[in-house]
Amino acid sequence: MGITLYRSPDLLMMGEGSIANIGKEAKKYDANHVLVVADAFLVENKIINHVFDYLTNENITYDINQSIIPEPPFELLERIGSEIREKNYDLIIGIGGGSVLDSAKILSILAKYELDLRSVVGTNLVPEKGLPFFLTPTTSGTGSEVTWNAIFTDEKDHVKKGIVSPYLLPQLSIVDPELTYTMPPSVTAATGMDALVHAIESYTSLRTDELNKAIALQAIKLINKSLRKAVHNGKDRVARADMSNGSLLAGISLANAGVGAVHALAYPLGGKFKVPHGVSNSVLLPYVMEYNVISDLDAFVEIAEALELQTDNLSKREIADEFVSYLKQFVKDIGIPTSMSVFGVTKEDVPKMAEEASKIERLLSNNPRKLSVNDIEQIYYNALG
Repeated sequence: MGITLYRSPDLLMMGEGSIANIGKEAKKYDANHVLVVADAFLVENKIINHVFDYLTNENITYDINQSIIPEPPFELLERIGSEIREKNYDLIIGIGGGSVLDSAKILSILAKYELDLRSVVGTNLVPEKGLPFFLTPTTSGTGSEVTWNAIFTDEKDHVKKGIVSPYLLPQLSIVDPELTYTMPPSVTAATGMDALVHAIESYTSLRTDELNKAIALQAIKLINKSLRKAVHNGKDRVARADMSNGSLLAGISLANAGVGAVHALAYPLGGKFKVPHGVSNSVLLPYVMEYNVISDLDAFVEIAEALELQTDNLSKREIADEFVSYLKQFVKDIGIPTSMSVFGVTKEDVPKMAEEASKIERLLSNNPRKLSVNDIEQIYYNALG
């Protein structure tokens, strides 16, 4: 069966009110001057002022960088890195959505030394560890706080690219559902579906194992029962807590088993048409699963049961078809489009997108069913509606 390695943050803290410990934890790293990388919305609306208070209470000074944009380009991170290298920060804290957390990971490296980010795209190419860093999400979706991945936009190729390194795992992750209460419905939907994709893809990935499957399956159950509620009633604290936990578990499964073709095909869609990562994953999920199901019917039956689908008197193949139909309805229920054409994609765009997606071997090699360029094209055509 081989040897299984599991990677995770040095310390994981979770639960309502857990963010109150951030200052004390920072002091354990002898932090006196920190850089806080945060979503501009959170700063401008004073949503995370209490986080700054927790630092001040420990006599920790801080600077705030709120210039990170969704799916940021390499050049933005390299520019910020050059600005902060002379600041002598002791620690970096990322607080926000996935793009902010991914950026905080890379800035922990760039705060210490200069690096051409394109040269480290791929796995295990970051040469050395950077500054200590903490991550705390304000969305329930990306799982970035527990992964060793960071995703950015290569504006030269108009595609998203990933940097994967154990040096991108934080020293501390704090998952406090209270920080997700202000998420608007559209962000709740997109990030929540991203988490569901992580769980489903990692459950069926070629690198999965029994431990990871158990983690992913629990994530699927939590997200299935809570995402609709969180989207349509953001004040439902139980739903928010379940989504935080589901996203966390999905992130753990993603970090250790990886994802597959949904993500690979989503990168060209997001890169060229500026579609948010969670939305591009959501749009493509049913169509990639429709292609994948025959690779392992037993696995997809298990997922269907976790989704509480009625499977009595159905064959495994019929259950798999019900699973695909359920995903399409689920996406509709939370207000995400089910067709790429909504974003301006046409049939003429498909060949180029398929060519770009076919190059993302890191992800495609983990998919449970092999895809040719023609297979990818057909999935994209199906997703046009």
